[in-house]
Amino acid sequence: MKSAYEILNNPFLNKGTAFTHEERQRLGLTGLLPHAVQTIDQQSQQAYAHYNQKPTLLEKRQFLMEIFNTNRTLFYHLFGQHIVEMMPIVYDPVIAQSIEQYSELFVNPQNAVYLSPDNQADIADILTRAADGRKIRLIVATDAEGILGIGDWGCNGVDIAVGKLMVYTAAAGIPPESVLPVVLDVGTDRQALLDNPLYLGNRQKRLRGEAYYQFVDAFVNAAERVFHQPYLHWEDFGRSNAANVLHTYQDRIATFNDDIQGTGIITLAGILGALAISKEKLADQTYVCFGAGTAGCGIAHRVYTEMLHQGLPENEARARFYLVDKQGLLFDDMNDLTPEQRPFARRRSEFANAAELTNLTAVVKTIKPTILVGTSTRPNTFTQEIIETMTAHTARPIIFPLSNPTKLAEAAAANLIAWSQGKALVATGIPADPVFFNGVHYTIGQANNALIYPGLGLGVLAANARRVSDEMISRAAHSLSGLVNPDVAGAAVLPPVAQLTEFSQTVARAVAQCALEQGLNREPVANIGAAIDAIRWTAEYR
Repeated sequence: MKSAYEILNNPFLNKGTAFTHEERQRLGLTGLLPHAVQTIDQQSQQAYAHYNQKPTLLEKRQFLMEIFNTNRTLFYHLFGQHIVEMMPIVYDPVIAQSIEQYSELFVNPQNAVYLSPDNQADIADILTRAADGRKIRLIVATDAEGILGIGDWGCNGVDIAVGKLMVYTAAAGIPPESVLPVVLDVGTDRQALLDNPLYLGNRQKRLRGEAYYQFVDAFVNAAERVFHQPYLHWEDFGRSNAANVLHTYQDRIATFNDDIQGTGIITLAGILGALAISKEKLADQTYVCFGAGTAGCGIAHRVYTEMLHQGLPENEARARFYLVDKQGLLFDDMNDLTPEQRPFARRRSEFANAAELTNLTAVVKTIKPTILVGTSTRPNTFTQEIIETMTAHTARPIIFPLSNPTKLAEAAAANLIAWSQGKALVATGIPADPVFFNGVHYTIGQANNALIYPGLGLGVLAANARRVSDEMISRAAHSLSGLVNPDVAGAAVLPPVAQLTEFSQTVARAVAQCALEQGLNREPVANIGAAIDAIRWTAEYR
């Protein structure tokens, strides 16, 4: 039996002032807490009042993390009551500030695992001790080279794994005791961190090449051995490694890369929602992506795959994609293309003005796209000229400036609506207020991966799937886009974050059903709904 202070200092067991007098007597807590017994609603109300007294967004997040560190149930109860308000605080965009100051503000390891190449031989033992007897079913792992829109933050990036798992629990009810955040601390190439005496990570340049992949493989093998086939979510890996890591393991284990696949799913769902409003077909669209990194290429591949699923031949589908990066339009004779960019690179012979296609404006004027997606992290690059050009040749242009945080967005939603005279179908990567234009209220959908990955993960776990297939991913996107009401003026192309917990269940059912249809379940599942309910956790004291 755990001691009284072990219970009070264990965030998975602690109830604080909600321990009843009978529990206090039985557990040796009598006299160690104030006499009054509170309900979780009273505790939540009290905490919310404290939260509202914090003057800055970062301080609000720090206060919430104090609760997270001491009482997981109370944290998720509070988060669930205010999910729209707190999602940007707990996760994106405020988490970027937290990551940038992680070492300076460090207080608690938050039950995360910090793996270093120096302790590669001990990974299995470290994972076992970190679980502390808990049955781990879901791991979010990052090497933090490509954090949000802020890049390489080394060990500081562990916050992104912690934050991602918070959303899994809040949105889909994944039990908090069954998850594990992991940072693969392979160093950092950010010189400011290496020079910072307070930096807590490995003070070395990033591990590269074969040694890096051996370390990742040692982690995967240990996790599989210790936790018996957990669901492994990769997060914010750099452009040079993200796809390689995913492709290495995706046919072997149940694994998922949110930047490649999650961003692709949510963007596809938004496009399908937009097409439901415009009454057009995906096969008739011309697609331009601005920012051809991990996310940009992942989105393009997902939309391309959906075109194939809808019956378009490969050569016709490929011909509808144009990727623009720092070089301008990507051409197949460029020697610096990544493996993910190369399938979408064009031939210069296709264009009479190929030499001029070095910027987004020139590309849009030449290509005349119907869909423009931004993952560039270059602010204000979707200019009025570009939007007016698209609107001139497309009845309902689909325009998604997805870069985040706010300061990196390609355009503001209000400008897109105004410049297109209300014709643009818009989703943003950050929360956006409704736009009132010419008598219509336009609700702006947020292409937030939190709308999709929690439900996908819940479906994978409920089906006990061996792997995550393209069909499961497609089914997730379709299930989300089906929640859009296309007949309401100014309707959003994606459902609101306020309904996150509800449509996470919708996505989970669709994904689990697809896994069963494909025979990917490890064990028989008699009833999908019952399997989901058996996993789902609610933030109430036991």
